[in-house]
Amino acid sequence: MGPHTFGKGERIRKRQDYLRIYDQGVRRHTARFTIITCRNQAGIRRLGMTVGKKAGNAAERNRIKRLLREFFRLNKSRLPASQDIVIIAKKGILPLAYHDVCRELESRLIDRADA
Repeated sequence: MGPHTFGKGERIRKRQDYLRIYDQGVRRHTARFTIITCRNQAGIRRLGMTVGKKAGNAAERNRIKRLLREFFRLNKSRLPASQDIVIIAKKGILPLAYHDVCRELESRLIDRADA
């Protein structure tokens, strides 16, 4: 896959994977998101998202997911390898712009990865 793609192999899609990450992962919190990271055996970075109904209507939830996918797609080379990342959106996070997402997630994901 290219450096700026987000293919099937980079997505967390199975319930069993989500449950393993929720159980074994390390949680970090921001004002708008809860981020759970967990090592994986696949050797690739993978992203999963959870956006509940309390975050907004369907269009608003889809916008949040698009913003999260875009952040991952553009910054995945800066994230640690062999890592599963689940991002949970908190309720009442709208209005949300891409630079807001970048600021919050960079402070919790990328700064920790560089250290």
